[in-house]
Amino acid sequence: MLRLIPLAAAALALAACGDHDGNSTSISFSGNSSDGVVSGGIDSSGNLKIDANGFKADLKLPKFSVDANNFEMNGVHLYPGSTISSINVNGGQDEDKDPGKVRVAFTSPANAATVRDWLKERLGKAGFTLSADGTGLSGKTDDGKPFALKLSDQGTNKSSGTIDMGG
Repeated sequence: MLRLIPLAAAALALAACGDHDGNSTSISFSGNSSDGVVSGGIDSSGNLKIDANGFKADLKLPKFSVDANNFEMNGVHLYPGSTISSINVNGGQDEDKDPGKVRVAFTSPANAATVRDWLKERLGKAGFTLSADGTGLSGKTDDGKPFALKLSDQGTNKSSGTIDMGG
């Protein structure tokens, strides 16, 4: 449970310095441990809720948005101009049996093939082992965890996607 507390602090830090351009990002986290269940997040309206084994918080924060410059995987940012609509972190039970998962949902100002190829090149240089999987990618992170990128075109120069890591 204690390892999820930094996630709440990170969410608060993001909210404090976020961009208020009308777009907003939601962040959620959950996990189980011998101490109990921890869950919480910030929704797209800026409502922060935390429930951690007897500790509960419900606060209103300013809306914030996370974009390509605020997010990276081993030094690799998302495609330039991308915006993140949600980040979901499931902390898992323990590092060996249930290491947890992260899901990031985003939109990019380019078609799916362009975003896929751009990320494949850069993530490959960062140690990821990836192969094309339709309009997305699948493979492993630099530390051997599962990685999947799913993309779909949303018009001529726009795509939406999800990244799943871990588990």
